[in-house]
Formats: sequence, structure tokens, C-alpha cells
Amino acid sequence: MNIILLLIPLSIVLLAAGVYALFWAIDHAQFDDLDTPALAPLTDDRRDPPP
Repeated sequence: MNIILLLIPLSIVLLAAGVYALFWAIDHAQFDDLDTPALAPLTDDRRDPPP
């Protein structure tokens, strides 16, 4: 039973950290463009080799 006294507050702290990380990511525009990075490996960049 004593472990529950540790696990409940620990799970609340981890939940709060996850919610904070989610809102931080939303505020810092991490979810604005989800399509372009996935297509980046498919583009064919043909650049001239350096001399």
C-alpha cells in the first residue's frame, strides 16, 4: 500500500509535465506544417557538385 502513496503523486507530476510539453509545442508552432517535412525525402534536389 505504501507504493501507492508514491505512484499517485508521481503520475500526477508526469501528467502535468506532459500537458505542459503539449501546450509548449502548440505555442511554439511545432504542429503548424505536418505535411512538408514528410515529403522532404521524396524531393529530388539536383544541385551542381562543387568545383
